[in-house]
Amino acid sequence: MELKISFKNDYSEGAHPNILNLLLKTNLDQEAGYGDDKLSKAAKGFIKKRISNTDAEVFFVSGGTQANLLVISHLLKPYESVIAVDSGHIEVHETGAIENTGHKINCIPNKEGKITVAGIQSVLDVHTDNHMVKPAMVYISQSTEIGSIYSKREIEEIAYFCKENQLKFFIDGARLATALTSPSSDVSIEVIARLADVFYIGGTKNGALLGEAIVFKNSVLAEGFDYYIKQKGALMAKGRILGAQFYALFENDLFFDLGKHANAMASKLADALKQNGYSFASRPVSNQLFPILPLTVIKRLMEKYEFYVWQKLDDSQAVVRIVTSWATEESWVDSFISDLQVEI
Repeated sequence: MELKISFKNDYSEGAHPNILNLLLKTNLDQEAGYGDDKLSKAAKGFIKKRISNTDAEVFFVSGGTQANLLVISHLLKPYESVIAVDSGHIEVHETGAIENTGHKINCIPNKEGKITVAGIQSVLDVHTDNHMVKPAMVYISQSTEIGSIYSKREIEEIAYFCKENQLKFFIDGARLATALTSPSSDVSIEVIARLADVFYIGGTKNGALLGEAIVFKNSVLAEGFDYYIKQKGALMAKGRILGAQFYALFENDLFFDLGKHANAMASKLADALKQNGYSFASRPVSNQLFPILPLTVIKRLMEKYEFYVWQKLDDSQAVVRIVTSWATEESWVDSFISDLQVEI
């Protein structure tokens, strides 16, 4: 049986060869455990230098849901809540992980997948006393669940509003690499690090075997977080495995190069879809594409390719999600484009 080419996600492949080579090269070196190894310390130094903040505190954990629940439950008091859009990852795709820590998510309607200051204000307006939860954090993801990205102006507006209203600002960066390297982006990692109280850098969806780097703006926000990681079972004895991966990703900006590749492959696909007359449910700006295709075309393409049917619109068409990755080969994209044209 011939294997299908997958455009389902950006973590179907294993890891970039540079990471595997570094793990192999250092495999028999004896190192301290729990992230006190040389590679982890050096990787944290690379990240602090790259974000231009030597006062930052960096922690490595294995995955995105783990990062979200650790950060949110660490920074919020038991009676405090987090504000997010109704399409946000913590609301839709984390099996109630945040609620399971005892914190309510105050959901507001998304605007192109994004949160707005007006939406945040609407939550504050109705939470007025101690008979309700106290909103204390704003959560966004960059990029969003529908592939859109926040502009520098949008992030600045949210950050300044949070500061004025004593709200912590947390950015989920599971797909930060493709968000930052999108041709439509005017946001740098330095901007993210300056405006967010805490954010994380996603490795799992950008060339790592696994791992996310949680970055707190300063030691005050991060106080006790090392205890919390251990208590929640997220501290790896072989922390070197995470450290080595972020060492390889940030030693020479490989992290950003991989994001650029994923975006370039997505852009080529998006251009072909447009040229063939197809529209999109959300504007294609990153490595997640949401074209609207006839069901007949979807059925035919699925014989050779894997992707998600995101939303059925009617009896004749649906929105699909196509995702490119750091490892997507251009020949796969060319093949998809060729087969798409056959269907016209």
